Amino acid sequence: MNALAQVKFDDQGLIPAISQDYKTGEILMFAWMNKEALTLTIEKQQAVYYSRSRKKLWFKGEESGHTQVIKEIYSDCDQDVILLKIKQIGGIACHTGRASCFFHKLNDDKWHSTKDVIKDPKDIYG
Repeated sequence: MNALAQVKFDDQGLIPAISQDYKTGEILMFAWMNKEALTLTIEKQQAVYYSRSRKKLWFKGEESGHTQVIKEIYSDCDQDVILLKIKQIGGIACHTGRASCFFHKLNDDKWHSTKDVIKDPKDIYG
């Protein structure tokens, strides 16, 4: 795939990936991809990431059912960041049971939660 040859992975073979709701523009999560994850994401039109902690591919939603359907894929000007415009199945992107992973807002030198839990993680993951 010629497009992959132009993507700049870091010295660990990874590239940052941001997922964004294709309708609202809300940033839902950040994760890493390796070449195989990006290739599978393009082929399957479903988000696949690389888990650094587990050192393996992470098919988004494989446990929760909250998959991400790809609508569009972008890279930045340096081609060292990937932006996935996605449809979030189930409305939950975060393992905490929230719509977005970005729910901590800094205010008066303290972090405040700005999003409610949609579904208890115990009910999602068991």
